Amino acid sequence: MENNRGAHPMHYHGGYHGGHHHHHHHHHHQGILDTLQRCEEMCEHMTTFLKRRHDVTMRKVQLELLRDCADICTLTAKFIARNSSFARGIAGFCAYICEVCGVECAKFPDRESQECARICFHCAKECRAFAGMH
Repeated sequence: MENNRGAHPMHYHGGYHGGHHHHHHHHHHQGILDTLQRCEEMCEHMTTFLKRRHDVTMRKVQLELLRDCADICTLTAKFIARNSSFARGIAGFCAYICEVCGVECAKFPDRESQECARICFHCAKECRAFAGMH
């Protein structure tokens, strides 16, 4: 997923160690990177899950937010991983989207939506903490 756009500088290639998703020099941010990836994966899973449901038409807002949340988590992880000077700003925005997505998911009683809400809120909390670091 990382390498198919050709957008990364050459030194990124081959920078993967032992099957880990992230590069070795980002280990001090590993916690938030893992949280972002988990949230992204959960939201992706949820979009697939919801599309199969009979009440999918009632879930339009939820579906849109899940897509936005998954995308912003992926983007935020990239910014943090490369120590972008915009990393804190994007993390703050990511926290906002995760929060809104979590609130929407929490409205639905199914177990998956409840679990997704919990993961989104947790990610929002970590992103807020990261955004506030100086």
